[in-house]
Amino acid sequence: MSQNDDQCYIDKTINGDTRAFGVLVDRYKYMVFTLAMKIVKNKEEAEEVSQDVFIKVYQVLNTFKGGSKFSTWIYRITYNRSLDYLKKRGRSLQTSSLDDSVDYLLKVTESVLDDLEADERKNTIKEAMKELASGDGVVLTLYYFEELSLKEISKIMDITVDAVKVRLFRSRKRLAIILERKLEPQSSKNYERR
Repeated sequence: MSQNDDQCYIDKTINGDTRAFGVLVDRYKYMVFTLAMKIVKNKEEAEEVSQDVFIKVYQVLNTFKGGSKFSTWIYRITYNRSLDYLKKRGRSLQTSSLDDSVDYLLKVTESVLDDLEADERKNTIKEAMKELASGDGVVLTLYYFEELSLKEISKIMDITVDAVKVRLFRSRKRLAIILERKLEPQSSKNYERR
């Protein structure tokens, strides 16, 4: 899907074609839900936020000027709506602290992951990401699973590119700690085989 293709459906929607908006919803519903889920950490709440996002997108679609990709614009709305949702419920975006011994754990985890099959690796990482604080999961999802650039993530999260880099670095380290704990039995098996 290209920006021009999105713009065609945006223009049709602005001119009253609700089916055109349905195409945009179908294109971006998974992306919106995934990001909301990373932030609110609850399926039903993520569904509620997703619905709210698309209502908001429909209401303000005429304000989209094309200065960034449409997906970036929707991500920004999703991020803000998710934070608003948490705030209304007296919660906040979770972050976690770092452990100094993480560098070693990163290397151990990488070698264990190299021994896993691709599908198993993906599932292991996704399961481990569920244990991350919301803020950590968001930045990793945007960068690795949605393959957004640092600049796009910066716009979505309304932080500098350097702040995105720092968050990515710290989130990867936190993920490495979780993966090391989950993969410890696998690591022992590999050691015993050698």
